[in-house]
Amino acid sequence: MVTPTLLVLAAGMGSRYGGLKELDPVGPDGETILGYSIHDAHRAGFGKVVFIIRKEIEQPFKQMVGPKFEKRIAVEYVFQELGKLLPGFSAPAARTRPWGTTHAILMAATTIHEPFAVINSHDFYGADSYRALAHHLQSGTEDYAMVGFVLRKTLSEFGMVARGICQVDDAGFLQKIVELKNVERAGGHATNTDAEGQETRLTGDEIVSMNMWGFTPKVFPQLHQHFQAFLQLNGADLQAECYVPDTVNEMLVDGEARVKVLRAQDACFGVTYREDHPRAVEAIRRLIEAGNYPKRLW
Repeated sequence: MVTPTLLVLAAGMGSRYGGLKELDPVGPDGETILGYSIHDAHRAGFGKVVFIIRKEIEQPFKQMVGPKFEKRIAVEYVFQELGKLLPGFSAPAARTRPWGTTHAILMAATTIHEPFAVINSHDFYGADSYRALAHHLQSGTEDYAMVGFVLRKTLSEFGMVARGICQVDDAGFLQKIVELKNVERAGGHATNTDAEGQETRLTGDEIVSMNMWGFTPKVFPQLHQHFQAFLQLNGADLQAECYVPDTVNEMLVDGEARVKVLRAQDACFGVTYREDHPRAVEAIRRLIEAGNYPKRLW
């Protein structure tokens, strides 16, 4: 049976949060959300973790990761840098913004040679999500996968968040992701406010993407092709980023892939805003009391 790899997107600094949120403890013994993610993935059958980070955060990140993870699971590091582009392209001198998550995944193309999952480093996805994704990746299917969460179980209490609303067919395959930039709680439902200030009501039961994906290595040449097209159109734009949901949408339209939507039973929570941190601590405490995690992970 194939042993999948976990690819962790950890190059961001969390501007709205105000710090390197991957390093903030949420567990009783200083455990981070990232620590619980690695714990869940290891239990589910993932055999290696590859971290996508930036050179600027290499030292503090490795100080946190090294002592806790490397003794229990194989760990590798890959760097996302502005200058690491496709042949024939170069970053504008004034650009400081990263190129997005599609570019980040491409940085691991020479490191990963087996089916793999992609996650955000600052989101807690729940043990069932890792088990479902590991099962899919170990099945030998050519289909990609995305873990879909119920919208109301993903929202912050402290501000707007971006969410990808998923259109799923009757067979459980992803048809399209519609990215909404300003989603927030509104009583028992949710709303999205567009750039013109127009408010759209959502039920809260919609299935959303939280950037938890399952791929095989065949995705790398596909991402390469789509990122190349992105650079041709947007390479001179100092703000444009190439995101995985947009790239997957393009692949679906072009008939290049099928993406199975795996329905998550757990809530997905993170630390988008600093005010989210106490709620994350409380959520972990309840999970420990329920017996889902030991009081000390490592």
